[in-house]
Amino acid sequence: MRVGEEQLVRALGAWRRPGVPLITALDEAIREAVIDGRLRTGSELPAERRFAAAVGVSRGTVTAALEGLRDGGWVRTRHGSASTLRLPDAAAEPLAPLTATGQTGLIDLRRAVPAAPRAAYREATLRAVERAGHLLTEDGEPGPGLPELRALLAERLTGQGLATRPEQILVTSGTRAAFALLCAHLRPRTAAVEVPTYFDALDVLRTQGARLTGCRVTTDGWDPDQLDAAFAAARGGLAYLVPDFQNPTGALMTAPTRRTVADLAARHRVTVVVDETMRELDLRDAPRPAPRIRHAVLIGSAAKGLWGGLRVGWIRGPAPLITALARHPLSAPLSAAPIQQLIAVELLGSTEPLLRSRRAELRTRRDHLSALLADDARWSFAVPPGGLALWLELNGIRAATVIERARRSGLALAPGPSFAADAALVRHLRVPYTPPPPVLDRVAAILDEVCRRTAAPR
Repeated sequence: MRVGEEQLVRALGAWRRPGVPLITALDEAIREAVIDGRLRTGSELPAERRFAAAVGVSRGTVTAALEGLRDGGWVRTRHGSASTLRLPDAAAEPLAPLTATGQTGLIDLRRAVPAAPRAAYREATLRAVERAGHLLTEDGEPGPGLPELRALLAERLTGQGLATRPEQILVTSGTRAAFALLCAHLRPRTAAVEVPTYFDALDVLRTQGARLTGCRVTTDGWDPDQLDAAFAAARGGLAYLVPDFQNPTGALMTAPTRRTVADLAARHRVTVVVDETMRELDLRDAPRPAPRIRHAVLIGSAAKGLWGGLRVGWIRGPAPLITALARHPLSAPLSAAPIQQLIAVELLGSTEPLLRSRRAELRTRRDHLSALLADDARWSFAVPPGGLALWLELNGIRAATVIERARRSGLALAPGPSFAADAALVRHLRVPYTPPPPVLDRVAAILDEVCRRTAAPR
C-alpha cells in the first residue's frame, strides 16, 4: 500500500511549528501520524523528491527526517525501494506514566519517572515464574540477594570497567532502600550533599539526624570551592552524589572533578555514596561512559531506565561492607522479593535494546520541549546531556507562585526548594520531558500563560 501525496499532506496536517527546525518538526509529525493511525504501518511513503514537493520543503530536509526515523525504527528503507512505515516495539507503549499525560485530569510531573515497558515486563515475568520452582523449595529468607542476580550485576559492572565480584553486591528493594540501609549502618553525623539534589535522599538523611552541608551544582557542573568546603565540613561522615546526569540539573561530572572528589574523600575520611540511577540515561549523540569515582560505594536500580515498580536495587562496595550490611537488622525488611529479583534477572540480562529505544525517544522529547521553551527572557536553562528533566531558572518569578497557578491549569511540578537542603532555589522548577509531544506542548503553553500574567518582585 502506497501513501499518496495528498493523503500524506492531510495526515501530517499543520506540522510546522514556530521556532522548531523543519527536520525535527517533520520527523515528529510523521511519528505522531503513525501512532494516531493517520498513516498506516506497512505503507510506503512517496519518493523523496515527490515527498518534498508535497510538503513544501527541500529534498535534503526530507532525507534528514527519514534518516532520523530510520534510526528510531519508524521507517525501513531497502536499497532501490520506497521507505516503509513501521511502529517500533517501544513506541507501542507509552514512555510516560498515565498520571503524566493528563488523561487522569492532571498532568502530574512532580516525579520524573518512566512508565513500565509492559510487553518486556510481562514476558520477563512469565519467564521468571516458569523457572521459579527452585525458589519455592527454599525458606524465602532474602539474604544478600539471589546468586544469579548478584552475578549478573557483577558481570555488568565488570564489563563497564569496574572489576566486581558477586560478594561485592547486595540486592535491595530499590535505590532508596539501598541508601537507607547504608545510612542506618554508617550512622553519619554529617553529610555533604549537592544543592540541588534528589529529595528522597534528603529525607533519608534528615530521618537519620545527619547535619547537612551543601555543595552548589548548576547545569554547568560542580563548584570546586564548595566541594572542598562541604567535604571538610562532613569530615568522618558521608557524601551523597549523583555525578551522572545529576537529578535535577542533568549535569555530568567531569573526569577531573571525579578525581578531586576521590582525593577530598580520602583527605577528610568521607564515605562517598554515588547514586547511579540516572547513569544509563545518556542522551548524547555519541554516548560514552564516564569514569567512576575511586573507592565510592555505588547504589543503583532500573527505576529510571525501566520502571520504578520493579522494586530491585543494589549496593556495590567492598566485600566486608557488603557482609556487614547483609547482617544489619534492616537488611531483610529492605530486601527485594525473590520473584522480583528473578524478573530483574530476565530484564537486565537483555535490556540494552530497550534502553537504546527509550534513550532515542527521550532525546526526541527533550529536544521538543527545549525548542518550545528556548529563547525566552522569562526563564533560562541548559539542554541536559542526559536524564529525564529540564532544570528551569525563572527570571523575576518565584517557583511557588508559578506552581500554584499552573496547578489551577492542570499542571503539577516540583519546586526548586524541595531539592535543596537549605530550602533555597526559590526560582527554580524541574520540568520532566517524559510525556509525548502533544502533552509537552500543553506544558509549555501553561508555563507561558502562567508566567505571562505573573509578576513578582525580585
